[in-house]
Amino acid sequence: MKIALGSDENTNLVSTVIDELRSRGHDVEVIGPPAGEPLEWAEVGLTVAQKVTSGESEQGVLFCWTGTGVSIAANKMPGIRAALCWDAETARGARLWNDANVLCLSLRATTEAEAKEILDAWFDTSFDESERGNVQTVNEFDSNESKSKVGKKA
Repeated sequence: MKIALGSDENTNLVSTVIDELRSRGHDVEVIGPPAGEPLEWAEVGLTVAQKVTSGESEQGVLFCWTGTGVSIAANKMPGIRAALCWDAETARGARLWNDANVLCLSLRATTEAEAKEILDAWFDTSFDESERGNVQTVNEFDSNESKSKVGKKA
């Protein structure tokens, strides 16, 4: 799988996740300071999201100090469902119920061991098709078509 991975800092956690993804057979494109590019968290988040929405990458992985900034930036891009995951169960739920396509991690709070557990859950979990309607409802907001319909039954 082609994965766009970005971070606003180059840390041991980022290096560990890059190595882990590659050892699992993924093709990883690195963006931001880990690739020698001086990008801030907003640019990193938007760049990874653009690669996923354009189809250049199938999924994305993002890091910043809390993980919140990159998740906010990525979620501004239509078609992105970025999830800030603190543990394996959160990652499993994000994939299962939300069809999340960008994994966001905190550089401050995520250990290398937790990151590997999160990756296991993320890649071992398939989307539950019974949730397709919910994901479609959220995706409709990308085109502004249903914003006036929120909370109103047709």
